[in-house]
Amino acid sequence: MGFIREPLDVDFIVESRPLTDKEKSAISEYIRADKEKRRQIGLQRKSNQKKIKQV
Repeated sequence: MGFIREPLDVDFIVESRPLTDKEKSAISEYIRADKEKRRQIGLQRKSNQKKIKQV
């Protein structure tokens, strides 16, 4: 991946706005689902490792 340089003599102005309650809840739900998915994957790996060791 390369380094991207800002063009000379160009100003970037970014105005941020506060998140709405709907956006906040959508982000929270996504994080919650992602954590659960990662936890399930971790449990599957541990289970598979135990099965391999038993054989």
